[in-house]
Order: sequence, then C-alpha cells, then structure tokens
Amino acid sequence: MSNSFLDFSGKVVLITGGTRGIGLETGLSFGKRGALCVLTYRWGDHDDESIYKAFAKVKAPKPILVQADVSNNDDTIALLNQLKEHTKKIDIFISNVSSAMVISCFEDYSLKGLKQSISYSTWPMISYTKEIFNVFGTYPKYILGVSSTGPDHYSIGYDYVAASKTVMEVFVKYLNFRLREFDVCINAVRSRAIKTKSLEATFGKDLADFAKKFVPDNYWIQPEELSEAMVALCSGYCDTISGQTINVDKGTTFFDNLMEIYTRSQKNKLKTV
Repeated sequence: MSNSFLDFSGKVVLITGGTRGIGLETGLSFGKRGALCVLTYRWGDHDDESIYKAFAKVKAPKPILVQADVSNNDDTIALLNQLKEHTKKIDIFISNVSSAMVISCFEDYSLKGLKQSISYSTWPMISYTKEIFNVFGTYPKYILGVSSTGPDHYSIGYDYVAASKTVMEVFVKYLNFRLREFDVCINAVRSRAIKTKSLEATFGKDLADFAKKFVPDNYWIQPEELSEAMVALCSGYCDTISGQTINVDKGTTFFDNLMEIYTRSQKNKLKTV
C-alpha cells in the first residue's frame, strides 16, 4: 500500500506489545504514513535505539515507548495519563499482546492458566478501551484485536491461546453492538503463521524447517502483510466493516489440508516422469 495513498498525520496509534514482531511492523506501517505511534512493552527484551532507527529509516515520527503490563489496570491508567500530556485523544488502538503457557498434555490444564491467558490475550482489548474513554473522554475511532487461526485449526500446545482468541473474537461482535452509538469500528484480524520470536517460543525453532518439506515459502504470512491490512481497516475506506473477524491468509486456510498436500505430491510425481 503506497504511503501517499493514506495520510495518518496527526493521528495517534496505541499498540500493545509494539516493540517487536507484529506489533513493531504495525507501528512502522502507520508511522511511515505520519502517525505518532505509542508502543508498549512489558519486558526489556528490545533495544530502544534500534526501534528509533527503524522508524527514522521510513521517515516516521519518533515513537513513544512505554513499559506497561497489559494485564495490570494500574499500569494501563498510568500509561494513558502519561499519554494525555502528549495528545488529546487516541485515534487507533491495537490490542496485540498474547501470552499463555504452552500445553503439552491434558494434565497441564488449569483454571488459573486459562484466566491468565485471557487476562493478557483478551481482556486488554476491553480494559484499554474503557480506560481510554475514562482518561480522554472519547473512544478510539478504530479498535483492532490481533487474533489467529487457533479458534478453528489445531496447533501444537496452543490450547490456551486458541481459547483466549475465541473469547476475543466473540467480544468483538458484542463490543461493536455496545459501542455502535459512538461511531467506533472494531474488528479482529486473523493471520496464518508469521515467523516471529513468539512463533519460535511457542512451537520451537524446528517448525519452519520442517514445514519446508511440505509447504511452499508463500505459506508464511509476512508481518508487513498483516500490518498493511490493519492500516486499510483504519483508513476510512472500510468503515462499513465492523464487528468482524478478518482473515489475512492469502486464502490458504481454505486449502491447507490433507487434500492439498496430496494434490501437490501428485503434481511433483508428474514433473519427475
């Protein structure tokens, strides 16, 4: 998507978990179109200067980096009060953080673990939206929750995350109803697998190499492809889309199955004849 096509100058975008992976790429997509991006993080696993350089490289405004635990409401309120010193409103809110224990067997299930996953992967979309209104007196025009294909497709150890994303996608529908009088557009954005540190931490380092044996390189969604889709949803051109879960998957979700693997194997046989 061309930078000249959309201008977000003067807009403020708040992205939780925004200092790496999908969150960082999303910030760059909005930033290079003029938006001031506020990127939150919980742990010190990033380099401030490298992030500033990445934004400078695409001629984006210098982002605001703030440490805040999305599951801690006191952190949320402190963050927003700090931001009030820089801006009068939050135009776009993107709930990107997801955190949960990897499940290896049925005995790993616990109510405590599920609640913790929801507190990081689902509830911030609601709690941040509430507190943004309390602090600024208005809701963001656009609210996006980053989901995955977990609710519909099995992934190794993904039980808690999939359950949390399912809850989030349901809330997107209800929040669209509850906030309709405030002219808010709220959607969830699903993606296929994206090669990030989070993917590696969840599924291990060997998954990508293993996948090469069975799927083409374009199976993987690039972070920029997802972030550009989010820019489009916040562009003003898609405001009739609200309360929806949008798949950003190049259509692969439809044919990623045993039949697709079999079809490809048959084509490879013909090539060797």
